[in-house]
Amino acid sequence: MSINKGDIVEIELADLANGGDCVGRYDDLAVFVPGGVPGELVKIRITEKKKNYARGEIVEVLRRAPERVEAECPVSGICGGCQLQHIAYEKQLEYKRKMMKDLLERIARLEDPEVQPVFPAPHPFFYRNKAQFPLARDSEGKIIAGFYERGSHEIVPLDSCQIQHPLINRTMKKTLEILNDYPTLTVYNEKTHKGLLRHLVIRTGVCTNQVLLVLVTSGKELPNKEEIAERVMKEIPELAGVLQNINPERSNVVLGKETGVIAGRDYYLDYIGNVRFAISINSFFQVNTLQTRNLYDFVVDFAGLTGKETVIDAYCGIGSISLYLAERAGEVIGIEEVPAAIEDAGKNARLNDINNCRFITGRVEDKLPELLAEGKKPDLIVFDPPRKGLAREVIEAVIGVKPEKIVYVSCNPATLARDLALFKEDYDVRKVQPVDMFPNTYHVECVTLMSRVEK
Repeated sequence: MSINKGDIVEIELADLANGGDCVGRYDDLAVFVPGGVPGELVKIRITEKKKNYARGEIVEVLRRAPERVEAECPVSGICGGCQLQHIAYEKQLEYKRKMMKDLLERIARLEDPEVQPVFPAPHPFFYRNKAQFPLARDSEGKIIAGFYERGSHEIVPLDSCQIQHPLINRTMKKTLEILNDYPTLTVYNEKTHKGLLRHLVIRTGVCTNQVLLVLVTSGKELPNKEEIAERVMKEIPELAGVLQNINPERSNVVLGKETGVIAGRDYYLDYIGNVRFAISINSFFQVNTLQTRNLYDFVVDFAGLTGKETVIDAYCGIGSISLYLAERAGEVIGIEEVPAAIEDAGKNARLNDINNCRFITGRVEDKLPELLAEGKKPDLIVFDPPRKGLAREVIEAVIGVKPEKIVYVSCNPATLARDLALFKEDYDVRKVQPVDMFPNTYHVECVTLMSRVEK
């Protein structure tokens, strides 16, 4: 029996898919359903029908799974930020481990990989240290902030987000109150490309209780900006600085290329363990500060350093992993193609009086052979790439260098599995440790140890 858009049918939800939707089958067709729990019998309305799959929304839960819980956030079913808040936290961890293992078996073709239990977050709520709030006006003309509704660009207004750090929520709320005192301020409309205020970007130092606020505008002129900044800094004493970022582009990229300080400074401080970092608005820094220490401790454990090794930290960003490993290594060399990040990495090394790290600007696939030609043969390479994973050229360059060990930190299990398949002939997968950096979402971070196959 075929189904069409708008039909209401009953299905049993079998599993959690990558992306956070549950999947069930109707007449042998895979149907993806947000907000479900595996094992539930649900009545759904078909919202999309394709040749090989369909999507649906829950109309009624006919048989409820015991791990279903009441979501903490009142808009969790609408907002696209949290996909798993309706599932008990312990069960979220089980599903993430299973998802990780399934991907490694299916894509990397590893036989029964030993994926460790997911290391839980110390705090499943209020953990994020960075937020990007799009702005709009409500029906009464008031400036509001929130997140986009799942699958749309309609803003779900928020007073408080359950996964953002409380200081972010307080800064957002107080900034909106102040902005609404200036009726001449306009808000950007992405359909007409008119209006000034686009986003509020807020970053906070969880260990230092410092916060950085960025007003993202479509043009350079921001009326009353000094007065606005002064008022916000008076209301939020933890503010290290108020910045204006100018983004005139017709795109969904949040930050533009030009940033200026309105008040205070353009960075804040935070810690991972005993290592201090100065973080600017464009710096890559893990969003769950407290859990990052646990993540990096697994990197340290897998690395097994004795204090003599040469380590290459590929995609080093502002040097967070490099500096965390430095006291345990002979030398750490960070590679990053973003010049501003390399500049920040050098500053952070000096901030911590760390002298056995050096940072070079360039592409990993170019710089690895150059280092080898210099006589710098690494004992260990650490990867922490973006979600797209490693380019094939990078993998070929690493296999040419032949380090004894590779520690791969991944925020995308699918691209990790793809890359492990390419390493398979030359490296064995020894340990796989998922770490829950993003509670209540489907995302999971993972640390993988590989060792060279002796031929």
